[in-house]
Amino acid sequence: MVSGRRLPRGGDGIMRKAEIKDWEGGILQVSVPMDPPLRWVNSYIVTEPEGGITVIDPGPHTLEAELAWQGVLDELDLSWDHVRQIVVTHHHPDHYGLAGWMQARSGSRVWMSERAHDEVMMAWGTAATLNESLPLLFLRHGMPEELVQGVREHLESFLAQVTPQAEVSYIDAAGAFVLGGREWTPVLTGGHAPGHVSLYEAGSGLMICGDAVLPQISPNVGLQPGSDPQPLQTFLEGLRVLRSLPVRRAFPGHREPFTAWAERADSLLRHHEERLDTAAQLLAGGPQSGFAVCEALFRGRVTSAHQLRFAMSEALAHLAELVRRGRAATLAAEPDGPLLFAAAER
Repeated sequence: MVSGRRLPRGGDGIMRKAEIKDWEGGILQVSVPMDPPLRWVNSYIVTEPEGGITVIDPGPHTLEAELAWQGVLDELDLSWDHVRQIVVTHHHPDHYGLAGWMQARSGSRVWMSERAHDEVMMAWGTAATLNESLPLLFLRHGMPEELVQGVREHLESFLAQVTPQAEVSYIDAAGAFVLGGREWTPVLTGGHAPGHVSLYEAGSGLMICGDAVLPQISPNVGLQPGSDPQPLQTFLEGLRVLRSLPVRRAFPGHREPFTAWAERADSLLRHHEERLDTAAQLLAGGPQSGFAVCEALFRGRVTSAHQLRFAMSEALAHLAELVRRGRAATLAAEPDGPLLFAAAER
């Protein structure tokens, strides 16, 4: 069922070959290196009937990932001409980043949802706003300026990981997507990433799920300005849709493919309800800033600007959901002043 081994790094510490695992359904799992704490992202290769391949989620654009992909092609006795199409489940750099670089070498089409491409443009397009609007949002929710500056620098560091930009074709969520000579159903969800595409083949029960459902890790659900104002609501709704599908094996963006699909979805649903209850209990003691709630929810688990950004965005997503459900209210002393959250009066 599975074969593969992790090959050693070179003397300069760069891993030039990635682990390849051969799964059922003609799917190869490729572990593409990325920065800690995750260290690698799962890309997938699907063999096409005419002899070419489809690459799913090629990884971030780094020298290490470039060398890893060249090693993969060499090991499989393939060239860039064999890459027929590239599919991106969502816009995050560890999934989308190499798409433009790989497209330039292969001439292949890059597929993603139109909504996901909108997020690409908001984050890294010519009129991108996220690198300024997100730090300002964090400031208004109580994050100290020195920490906000670290988040701002962290955001700016991603541009190199998504350059060059890909020329994108849009996946039609209303129709089938042909992959490996078989028809797959696109399932669009959000919360973790607006316009996230999972691909489901009903005949085999196989699901390529990106970061929509992850084993062991809870996908980050974050509030971002200019994007979905209720990301947690969107995530939970999408998770229930995905859970309803009879999945036999899922191929996620991180960690290993897994089979306990419904059980994992149920676990994630419970996790977020429990976190909502914890956040509500924090507000019961009096009004809190979003940053104070973030510190309480993630105490001891935030050690970098990368983790702080995700933790703060997730705390705000849960607070927004509490407000939507009528369990909390937003307070502002003045129109542009600092925001606080308080338990709603019953």
